[in-house]
Amino acid sequence: MDLKTNHTPRIADTATLTRTRSRLGAGAPSSLSCSPTNTSTFLHGPSLTIPRKKIGILDDVRSNGWLDAMRSSSPTHKKISMDIGHGVASSEADAAYLTWLLEFPSAIGAFEQITNLAKGKKIALFLDYDGTLSPIVDNPERAFMSENMRAAVKNVAEYFPTAIISGRSREKVHEFVGLTDLHYAGSHGMDIIGPLRQSISDNHPNCIRSTDKKGKEVNLFQPAAEFLPMIDEVRKLLTESTKDIKGAKIENNKFCVSVHYRNVEEESWDLVAQRVFDIMKDYPHLRLTHGRKVLEVRPVIDWDKGKAVTFLLESLGLNDDDDVLAIYIGDDRTDEDAFKVLSEVNKGFGILVSSAPKESNAVYSLCDPSEVMEFLKSLVVWKSSSTV
Repeated sequence: MDLKTNHTPRIADTATLTRTRSRLGAGAPSSLSCSPTNTSTFLHGPSLTIPRKKIGILDDVRSNGWLDAMRSSSPTHKKISMDIGHGVASSEADAAYLTWLLEFPSAIGAFEQITNLAKGKKIALFLDYDGTLSPIVDNPERAFMSENMRAAVKNVAEYFPTAIISGRSREKVHEFVGLTDLHYAGSHGMDIIGPLRQSISDNHPNCIRSTDKKGKEVNLFQPAAEFLPMIDEVRKLLTESTKDIKGAKIENNKFCVSVHYRNVEEESWDLVAQRVFDIMKDYPHLRLTHGRKVLEVRPVIDWDKGKAVTFLLESLGLNDDDDVLAIYIGDDRTDEDAFKVLSEVNKGFGILVSSAPKESNAVYSLCDPSEVMEFLKSLVVWKSSSTV
């Protein structure tokens, strides 16, 4: 069977990419033992605007699409089995995933192609945390990365400038990762520590000179600093409002607040949405976005992970360099902004971590954190042995 794709690559050497995507073997992971969560299409769109007028008890969260968005971003787990090596799909779900891999080939299976693109270029690496470096767990406070993963990140950072860009607070993700030779951006890029560069401080308000945990001078950029009192106020209100909903958890991520409903029974999701709505309707300067079984309250500012990547590239002195290949690895909706930016400026590409078909601005895919670790290790081996 001749399997082909019409997907158009968004980086250099498009002919090579097209040829690769027409072959299942080049796009399939070398080993795949995943439990895809759902085979439905991943829905994208702008962040939901908080409605200011209440329609009626529970009718408001239904009519404005909150519940639909919660369900589409938080699919029910469904275990399937595959035999990628022999191209055998055991179900329609397997077949859908195999077809999806033609459009978003495995970064492991296409590793030689990626390294060919990287020859002679300066690589910068950007990594999400939850679902990318650590597994998604029921308790977000216990989303620990493995020691093997930590070693892989440490090793890759010795060869390439590496940044962690997370929805977590910067302090929390730094605590989880536990490495100092990295750059960190928390709160979806609203709290960044990057290399000290005077031009950055001159060009960006709210960017000040500070010191990191090693005492090294850095640039600290917090574009939403003025929202801190409001965010803290809303966090307290959400904590009080949801305390009687079993399984609901409010997480303080400094410049955003996360309302986790991973451990809430699905029949109570509408109650979670309603409680959040009742508070948010009085805060038009805050907005709500959706992640995997989490609602996130953020300031209404023109800033996201994509802009955080641009800021960090500028901080690293790479933004105006034509010989840069930036690689962003992430698994959630918020990472799509970064994927999109890299494709638009033609400075690199995104790798989506997913075990189920999703629409994405990424170019490649990886199944789960274990494959992320394998990819990072491969980068180290390639660079350490490369003579280019």
